[in-house]
Amino acid sequence: MASDGDYERQAQEMLEHIEQAIETHAPEIEFETEDEILTLEFPDDSRIIINKQRPLKQIWLAARAGGFHYDHDATTGQWVRAGGHELLADLEIFASRQLQKPVRLR
Repeated sequence: MASDGDYERQAQEMLEHIEQAIETHAPEIEFETEDEILTLEFPDDSRIIINKQRPLKQIWLAARAGGFHYDHDATTGQWVRAGGHELLADLEIFASRQLQKPVRLR
């Protein structure tokens, strides 16, 4: 399991990556970060919420598709959930559905 410092760095890097990718590739999606909670807001007023869960050293994502918990895989450097689903891949799928057009974040 990662140290607290490693978790903080890895989780923060992921949230910042998502923000930068949204700015670059999906400017119609508004976003805001407050208290380590990243909220993506879509033109139809739907939202995707992404936040750190320090006690569990996870990143949680809530979308219309449901709620998902991701752990950092030190081997691959990716945030993954059960079944090997990767956070950015999932987020692309969920955001594309909510925006009703393809969203690329990787």
